Amino acid sequence: MTFKAPDSLAEQIAHHLAERIIRGDLKPGERIQEQKVTLALNVSRGSVREALLILERRHLIAILPRRGAHVTELTAHKVQSLCTLMGEMYILLGNAVAEGWQTQADMAPFLQIQQRLQLSLEREDIRAFVDESFSVMRAAYPFANNPYLQETVENLQPAMNRAYYLALDQRKASMSEFLALFEQLLAAVLARDLVQIRLVLTAYCQRSSSLVIAALAGA
Repeated sequence: MTFKAPDSLAEQIAHHLAERIIRGDLKPGERIQEQKVTLALNVSRGSVREALLILERRHLIAILPRRGAHVTELTAHKVQSLCTLMGEMYILLGNAVAEGWQTQADMAPFLQIQQRLQLSLEREDIRAFVDESFSVMRAAYPFANNPYLQETVENLQPAMNRAYYLALDQRKASMSEFLALFEQLLAAVLARDLVQIRLVLTAYCQRSSSLVIAALAGA
């Protein structure tokens, strides 16, 4: 596999490795060797090093002195901590959309995501469902207009994707539950009901956390 676009090569490599970690192809604790990645992807070692630093910033790997890069472990405490923090950031984004939308056209991207989520559910396409679930956040960024919030969500989102994928891979039926929560969230945003937005997103993150922890226990 050969990557192009030199100006974004490290990001491309990081995305490729992140996908393997999220899907579970690279297991917790598994070492990622720079030389092997360099040869497999036909890229420079410097680009791989930069990609690994990106993955470390996104909490998918840890780089330790004399031990190199290893895929991070998922633990119940980490999952609970991550879901709690992400929940608060999701609420900030949800509130921003509720307070900022003016016309139905402003809400069109979210309704389109809802349709794609439904299609992914019907196809039992977990990867697409996870991707669409988190495209909601990117659609909300312009309403928040907060670069620090956006950067933090982007750096933590891959770790959340990984946990989410693990839960749904073991319990596909939960996809319909999450879609129902998203429908409730859309209704709350349209009604500009900030209290309901917090209730729905708190329930979403608590449910996500419990499913991932159950999946870890059964792994």
